[in-house]
Amino acid sequence: MQFIDIHTHSFSHSDEVVAIKSFSFGEDDLSFFSGSEPIAVGLHPWHAKLESLETQLAELTKVANQKNVWFIGECGLDKLQGESIANQLQIFKAQILLAHQVKKPLIIHCVKAFDELIALKKTLNINVPMLVHGFNKSEQLGNQLQHLGFHLSFGKAILNSDSAAAKLLATLPHFFLETDDADVEIEEIYTAAANLKKCNVEALKARIFADFKNLKYFN
Repeated sequence: MQFIDIHTHSFSHSDEVVAIKSFSFGEDDLSFFSGSEPIAVGLHPWHAKLESLETQLAELTKVANQKNVWFIGECGLDKLQGESIANQLQIFKAQILLAHQVKKPLIIHCVKAFDELIALKKTLNINVPMLVHGFNKSEQLGNQLQHLGFHLSFGKAILNSDSAAAKLLATLPHFFLETDDADVEIEEIYTAAANLKKCNVEALKARIFADFKNLKYFN
């Protein structure tokens, strides 16, 4: 049973880890699109421009059906960086609809825009899995998101057992784990999560691997 690193910016060099590396149009080297390693591809809200949406969305659509593209993203909303929220919403909505079209889950980046994220999901009323990565907000918000059908992924924040992320994770039956851009191994994240859940790492790996298969093959 492998470790699943559901959102990272580095490829894994271990056969024990399935790492989904995230690539962003306009930011990253896209030559890896032709490779075999599992990746996520999207228009990150820090870099995406509404004026370029038509061109970039056409390019994204071309690669979205490739077998090694497992997720669309990371994409989403960020009130601290990027274009206006109005523009970001248009860019994000286009990617949600693309994910629905190609039947692949979304990796979502959300900063101070959860009200907008929730409202958009309710408005679109589609069943494509939406995974909020790097979650480190309140238990109340986390439970609300899960109730609405969002999936949550946790990263290095859970290494601090007093963090909001750690306290929330300890209460959840289902979640994913990630390294994002942190200088930490996914095995360490799993160990911290297993301690919070009071279970062994192998049991946690099995649970997350099963949830991951359901997420990846939701169609």
